Amino acid sequence: MTIVPPIGPSFELVEEVTANQLAQRGGFGPRTGPVLIKGAVRMWPAWERWSFETMAQLKKPDGSPATAEFITGVVEQGATREVRTLPIGPYLLELASAARTRSQEDRRHLGLLSERRRENLKPGERFPLDWSHMKTFVPDRVYLSQWDVLGEFPHLKADFDIGRLWPGLRKTWGYVFMGPANTVTGLHFDFPNNWFCQVRGTKEVILVPPDQSRHMLPSRKFDWGATLSEIDITRLEEQPRQLEEFSKVRAIYARVEAGDALFIPKGTWHAVVAMEPSISLALFGLTPSEILIGGGKEEIKALLHRMHLYRWGNCACHPAAA
Repeated sequence: MTIVPPIGPSFELVEEVTANQLAQRGGFGPRTGPVLIKGAVRMWPAWERWSFETMAQLKKPDGSPATAEFITGVVEQGATREVRTLPIGPYLLELASAARTRSQEDRRHLGLLSERRRENLKPGERFPLDWSHMKTFVPDRVYLSQWDVLGEFPHLKADFDIGRLWPGLRKTWGYVFMGPANTVTGLHFDFPNNWFCQVRGTKEVILVPPDQSRHMLPSRKFDWGATLSEIDITRLEEQPRQLEEFSKVRAIYARVEAGDALFIPKGTWHAVVAMEPSISLALFGLTPSEILIGGGKEEIKALLHRMHLYRWGNCACHPAAA
């Protein structure tokens, strides 16, 4: 029997606390590392109201079915994707059907880190991931990514009581991700802090602290608010140079299940792999000072980009330019 050595970086499990433990500590304070709050979303109205079936019933103000822009391929990987505007109802009902047929036993064996492997880890133990799971990725699968559903349907904002987790004065905005199993959001980091809220399904999240950015091969491709990586986790074995650098990092692994919320600090590289049909909300926030400094810088770059003076022809937002 040939033993294949593991590839890629070593990982440790993300810090976890329950929503009740967080409340006993006095709530969420300033921090620079990621943390997974188990059960946080279960305390909010979204837990009861945001199912595939109920979201499929969303209507526009004129009573017509809600539509959204769908993409294919890997989100945030740097390629400019084909975008199609489609009704969300039939798509979400298909996801609901797929979610019902996925068994609990399937989940125990699948993923970058199977549930059985995770159960046998010792505290503080470092481990590799099973990148062969990426062979299940379907590159032409349609994915509802970065939908500004809270902007289109403002009444849904009340379903996420993020103030209970994240007190303080800040501007917040969110994007919804809805899609089948085996969709991937590629390695990147965002300039604001991010609460990644999982409403349905389970996702695996890879996290790399900012102090290891020298190994993450930042891309020069422009994408507003995000810095992309040249490392594509869906085809590591085809990228020897990227794999060599990626293997040097000490990374963090989080398994975000339905009802959990993961805090991703600004500047933290991350990638997301869906294990099941899922509904996720990425909720970003900026304090007034962060708006002036980070937000102002991003808006200037975006303005210069639209004027064809900054990385025009090398962006993830204009197919014609690409």
